[in-house]
Amino acid sequence: MHNLKEFRLPTLLVMGACLAVAIVLPFVAPVYYVQFCAKALIMGMLAMALNLAVGHGGLVSLCHAAFFGLAGYVLALMSPGYDAASLLLSFPLAVAASTAMALVIGALALRTRGIYFIMVTLAFGEMLFFFFHDTRVAGGSDGISINVRPEIAIGGRQLLDLDKPVVFYFVVLTCLIAVMALLTMIVRSPFGHALAAARDNERRARSLGFPIFRLRLTAFAVSGALAGVAGYLAAAQFGFVAPQMLGWHQSATVLVMVLIGGLRSVTGPLVGALVLIGLEEVLKAHLEHWKLAEGLIIIAIVVLLPNGVQQIWSMIAGPAFDASSDRRRPEAKSSAVEVGHG
Repeated sequence: MHNLKEFRLPTLLVMGACLAVAIVLPFVAPVYYVQFCAKALIMGMLAMALNLAVGHGGLVSLCHAAFFGLAGYVLALMSPGYDAASLLLSFPLAVAASTAMALVIGALALRTRGIYFIMVTLAFGEMLFFFFHDTRVAGGSDGISINVRPEIAIGGRQLLDLDKPVVFYFVVLTCLIAVMALLTMIVRSPFGHALAAARDNERRARSLGFPIFRLRLTAFAVSGALAGVAGYLAAAQFGFVAPQMLGWHQSATVLVMVLIGGLRSVTGPLVGALVLIGLEEVLKAHLEHWKLAEGLIIIAIVVLLPNGVQQIWSMIAGPAFDASSDRRRPEAKSSAVEVGHG
């Protein structure tokens, strides 16, 4: 059983401070920064979802933007003109669509390994991109607008108004905390240890009886579902969905966030997303050729901090700075073996 004792005091203090800042921020910051932070948290959620497959499962996917964008399209198609879609209906359907797509793509792509897996996921992602780009299903290359954000209404009474920036921000923050808690439980569970064992040494894990394909497909599907959560929120925030949301460049950008933050941590990709998006915002405001500067800074981070920016905190607080990571203690091995023979 893993509890708060696994976290060191400095980590608990930092986590508490970050949560306090996140809660207070919308009451003291201008609306622009509230919306900007909501966007950053959504992308952080997407990066954490991808990291379940990449960092914890060893599956480098270039199609997670497809799950992200697909959920957005489901919301757009379910939004009735100038009326609000029901959040209680559209949200589960959007996540279900992303999950189903992840199961289909995963079931086929996981029959390959290494560079072939990367190329297969890239191919499937591009197939979805061109499906929405070249057909008139949802506006084609022009995309489709969501005129009114989804709502929760009972008996004609609105219970949740996402048009209010502060309300939307707290919905995003709540979803982020829920995703973070879910991923932490997964990573620290026997399932998570077995998934990490398969990542580190597939041959040995297979010899121990681990159901490798089932483990990876489950992780890939959960990862796709969480990407769908992020995509739904992104579509609700921007009120517009376009094929570019599904493109490989979006997947590549999120992968960069994962690498900047750190592969073996649940919260690392969130930090990576905040760093990358914040860096872009600052550089855009001060430099004409900001892309060049951004590239040089990213290269410097990757070279100087090979384990991501989380490595800085590890240096300060010690190796156990993140109990949500998959660094395995002695009992982890026995837990993983139980999965293999369960």
